[in-house]
Amino acid sequence: MTTEENNLILAAQKGDTAAFEELIYKYDRNVLGIAYSYISNNEDAKDIYQEVFLRVFKGIKKFEFRSEFSTWLYRITTNVCLTYRSQKKRYAIASLNEEINSEDGETQTLADTIADSSNTDSRAISSEVSSHIEKGLEKLSPQQKLVFTLKHYKGYKIKEIASMMNCTEGTIKNYLFTGTQRMREHLQDFLHND
Repeated sequence: MTTEENNLILAAQKGDTAAFEELIYKYDRNVLGIAYSYISNNEDAKDIYQEVFLRVFKGIKKFEFRSEFSTWLYRITTNVCLTYRSQKKRYAIASLNEEINSEDGETQTLADTIADSSNTDSRAISSEVSSHIEKGLEKLSPQQKLVFTLKHYKGYKIKEIASMMNCTEGTIKNYLFTGTQRMREHLQDFLHND
C-alpha cells in the first residue's frame, strides 16, 4: 500500500467523502470486472458493485491495515458475489418468437430483427459457444465458479484468489481443479453432440 493510499483510507475513516470517492475510483473497474465475470449480466454486476462499495463505506472505519486495502476490498467483492446469486432469481431468456414493438410502431418477432448477413452464422456460433460456456459455469458451485472466473477471466494468481476468498491456496486449487474438470466434461458433451 502506498502512502497516498494510506492517507486516503485514514481520511475516509474520518468521514472525508472525497477521499472515499478517490478510493472507489481507484478500484471501481476491477470490482465491476470481477462482478461481471462472475454474474455475466451488466445490471446484476452493477448491483453487486453498488453493494460492495456500500459495504466498504459502512466498514471502512473497521479497516485495520492488517492486509492490503485491495485484498480487503476484493474479499468483500467475492463475498457479495457469492451471496448475490443465492438471493437473486435468474432472468428469463427472451424467446426468438417473442413479439416486440419496433421503432416505427409495428409488431415483429425478435427473430425478425436479426440482420440477414454473412456474419449472422458466425455470430450465432459464437453466441452458442458462449451460451454453452455460461451453462457450464452455472453447473459449478458458487465457489468453483468464482475461482474459475477470477483465474481464467480476470487473470488472478492462486495466492491472490486465496487471499480474496480468505481460504488456503490448497482450497483454491481444489476448487479450480474440480471446476475445470466439470467444465471440461460439460464442453466434451457439447462437442460430441455436434
